[in-house]
Amino acid sequence: MRQLYPAGGPPGDIDRGQLARLYADPPHRPARLTGRPWVRANMVASVDGAASVDGRSAGLSGPADRQIFGLLRSLADVILVGAGTARAEHYRPAQPASIQPELRAGRTATPPIAVISGRLDLDPALELLTAAPPDARTIVITTARVPERQRAAVAEHADVLVAGTEQVDLKTALAGLAARGYQRVLTEGGPHLLAELATGGLLDELCLTVSPWLAGPGPGGILEGGGQFPGGLPVTLGHVLEDQGFLLCRYTVTGGTKNT
Repeated sequence: MRQLYPAGGPPGDIDRGQLARLYADPPHRPARLTGRPWVRANMVASVDGAASVDGRSAGLSGPADRQIFGLLRSLADVILVGAGTARAEHYRPAQPASIQPELRAGRTATPPIAVISGRLDLDPALELLTAAPPDARTIVITTARVPERQRAAVAEHADVLVAGTEQVDLKTALAGLAARGYQRVLTEGGPHLLAELATGGLLDELCLTVSPWLAGPGPGGILEGGGQFPGGLPVTLGHVLEDQGFLLCRYTVTGGTKNT
């Protein structure tokens, strides 16, 4: 893996320590973060902008993308994902084998997964819920409209966070995660959740892997649904890495939306 941008980066292959420094927290936390965590997204897309092949992102991934996937999980306090993506990608609790322990000093060995499910239509026996370690229990974020009995069934194996009445309020959800001490949130999508975060002014950073692949007509992009932000959302390119044709980009959001 080598650095293409900015010029003057480490010569030759980037080692594990250099890579961790490239993805370290920003030196200054913007004022807009008052009361909520830093939200970083990690997504992969084809050259023509598709977020998946045959309904899953795995078809677009490669060794470098998987390395960054593990690194970003190692740096995160909690991983935020939509229920649809958790089902489609067969989510399990974060695995120690993919985590860099030297990056988790003072924290649990693995970050917990936080799943957003407004209707709480999750199987209580799902491995994502039942197999999480006691110190990194899965968090299920849902709404007050879900019957107490349904919430109690999930609460046998996971922590339940109510954020919103009829639908999940992401600002409230992030505040709830911050109250639990989670200040670095990594979201892995899917596209609907990412769109809601972006249009709500709640997205701070995007780590995007561009896969050397044409998906063709059909698959949607990394943002789908949600609201709109006329004129687009400005971002600043931090770096570009390259490995076997994969481009690994880090962007920070530099402007707010109309909802910020």
